[in-house]
Amino acid sequence: MILCASLVCVALLTTSTTNAAAPKPNIVYVLCDDLGYGDLHCLNPKGKIATPHADKLASQGMIFTDAHSSSSVCSPTRYGVMTGRYNWRSRLQTGVLGGLSPRLIEPGRLTVPALLKKGGYYTACVGKWHLGMDWVKKEGKDVSELLLRHQRLA
Repeated sequence: MILCASLVCVALLTTSTTNAAAPKPNIVYVLCDDLGYGDLHCLNPKGKIATPHADKLASQGMIFTDAHSSSSVCSPTRYGVMTGRYNWRSRLQTGVLGGLSPRLIEPGRLTVPALLKKGGYYTACVGKWHLGMDWVKKEGKDVSELLLRHQRLA
């Protein structure tokens, strides 16, 4: 159960349209908060947590074991994954975004899902977004401000 909660954090799921001439592979990108390399049984048979579903997924696809992030926190990491850019090129220079933060990905910025859509894929993001939403507050409604935590905008 603990692992399931971790795996749902962010998943970029892309499914290709069927094309008999050149079928495209399905791509499932799972980004987990606080999941260590040795936590999955398929990567560490001596691990203490059973992970049969993740193990089955791994056995039916590819496993990449040498991935790196230029940040140790979620918003910059997600920005880098979604845009393919170095995360500190965004206006967020420290910390993470809060729930009512303005969007971090600039309008018009090419994202990996948009690039995949151009290639005929359907895309979806499930789980923790943490990249801002440009929410508009209704007049007369009190909402606690959750802006950029440790904000320093360039």
